[in-house]
Amino acid sequence: MNRIDPEKTQLTVGDVASRSGVAVSTVHFYESKGLIKGWRTEGNQRRYGRSVLRQIAVIKVAQRTGIPLETISAYLKKLPQDRIISAREWRKLGEDFRAELDDRIARLTRLRDELDGCIGCGCLSTTECPLRNGGDVLGVEGTGAVLLERSFEV
Repeated sequence: MNRIDPEKTQLTVGDVASRSGVAVSTVHFYESKGLIKGWRTEGNQRRYGRSVLRQIAVIKVAQRTGIPLETISAYLKKLPQDRIISAREWRKLGEDFRAELDDRIARLTRLRDELDGCIGCGCLSTTECPLRNGGDVLGVEGTGAVLLERSFEV
C-alpha cells in the first residue's frame, strides 16, 4: 500500500493518484467534472486535501455499481466541502446510493423478464412488443419519436 505521511495535509496529484489507485489523468478528470476540488500553489502546482482520498474511494465504488458520474457528482455536491464528512453524512450518502441501486436493479430485472419472451422473436411490433411500445401507448401522444420512460416500483 502506498503510504502518505500522516502529517502531510496538502497532497500532490501524484500522492492522490498513488494512494487512491487511479491515474493522474483520472484525478484531473474528476476535478474537471467537479467531483473533487483542489487548488494551486504559488508555484502553480495542484494540491488536494486528504479528504479527497475518501471522495475518490466513493466515486470508484459508485462507478463500479454503474451509477453515472453526473449522478455521483450531484450526490457529492450535497456534502460539505469545507470539513471532514461525518459518519451520519456518509450513512445518508450510502442510503441515497442504495436507493439508486434498488431502482436500477428493479429496471434491469423488469428488462430481463421482458426479454425472456423477446429473444429471437424479431417482431419489433409497435402494438405487441412490451420493450418497444407495449399496447402502442405512445400512439395517443401523436406521431414521431417519443421517449417512453417507465418508472418501476421497488
